[in-house]
Amino acid sequence: MSESGQTPESPQRSGPDSAPATDPTTTQAPEAWPFNRPPALILDPIVQSLLFIVVVSALFLAWPELDLDFNALFYKDGEGFIVSDLEAFRIVRELNSDIIEIVLWAMLGVLVFKLVLPELRTLLPPRHMLFSFLALLAGPGILVNAVFKPFSGRPRPVHVEQFGGELTFVGVWDFSGACPSNCSFVSGEASSALWLVTLAIFLPAAWRARAVAAILALTVILSLNRIAYGGHFLSDVLLSWGMTLTVIAALHRWLYVHTPAALTNEALEAALTRAGFWLRAPFRRKRDDA
Repeated sequence: MSESGQTPESPQRSGPDSAPATDPTTTQAPEAWPFNRPPALILDPIVQSLLFIVVVSALFLAWPELDLDFNALFYKDGEGFIVSDLEAFRIVRELNSDIIEIVLWAMLGVLVFKLVLPELRTLLPPRHMLFSFLALLAGPGILVNAVFKPFSGRPRPVHVEQFGGELTFVGVWDFSGACPSNCSFVSGEASSALWLVTLAIFLPAAWRARAVAAILALTVILSLNRIAYGGHFLSDVLLSWGMTLTVIAALHRWLYVHTPAALTNEALEAALTRAGFWLRAPFRRKRDDA
């Protein structure tokens, strides 16, 4: 303390550990988004998928004629949807279901092989198989084909008056249509086509981005094929994509970000190993008793 009774000011530190002095008159406020990094919520895949659904819905609710105009590109008066008679388009349509069937049989084969030889490690990571299967079951299986398609009431393009049918066209989210079942809203084949992106998780990380890009290109082809057939409207396809992406993003978060202890890859591997030995035990006892 100084002789005047006041504490002298401490000298400013210098050196590499000292913080640089700032001039409050020159400090600038950070630029608001979208000029800097967007909020974390906007980067959330689930939020992005839901926003996609909202934006697409708003677009087609405001301009429902967009659906008719887009389908009209593939329709010819007096001939109908002309590509429906072309063999190449039929092959493209069947490709989707063929791929899904191959994938499911492959997964089943991997599981059977593991149960028969439980001492060996599963040929494919069990958590990846669970993720892909649950995405197919919850998205295309339950949400699209069990919830929306049977009850939406939206007639398919080929059945509406504008394209030679007898039913009245209805827009998105309008469940007053005359379709009794297996309706146009939303597209099951577009949903299952987009589900194929889950298969990229089986590949090495360095290959996944290119695989997803290739699968998305195939998804567009398979989905446009259904529109060209007169089986769906554009909004059916886009909203089906949004719903399926939401399911995939939610399942990915559950299984890979907030993974339950019982659903880690090692836990699932151990469970399959125990199941295999349990199934094998009765046969071993019979052989030992023989």
